[in-house]
Amino acid sequence: MHTVLDATDVRALAEFYRELLGLQYRPGDEPPTDGSADDEDWLVLIDGDGNRMLAFQEVPTLARPTWPSHDVPKQMHLDFRVPTLDALERHRRRAEELGASVLLDRTEESGEPLYVLADPAGHPFCILVGSQ
Repeated sequence: MHTVLDATDVRALAEFYRELLGLQYRPGDEPPTDGSADDEDWLVLIDGDGNRMLAFQEVPTLARPTWPSHDVPKQMHLDFRVPTLDALERHRRRAEELGASVLLDRTEESGEPLYVLADPAGHPFCILVGSQ
């Protein structure tokens, strides 16, 4: 149905991935427009066809993964494929503008150049050049 990410601030993490991936909120999950407090503890992002893509569930605490160290394992990560090195650099810059940080730069590897980044909550994700 969709992948669910835990977060201590579901709106902030949902907004990061909404911007990064060009998704939209499921009807009813949009941010309040009247200035009221946003007390959501579960949000869903959908694609242009209405398919569920990612969901975010609030948790009271969340240990930030320490990858590549295994002190606090990453537990899961998302991989996003782009077609070219130029697209890889463009998407890395965009992710950083949205609050991600680079954990690993493996762009010199000819077989599968990639970046491992951490979203604002610390979840690692990869952007890589690939054909399939």
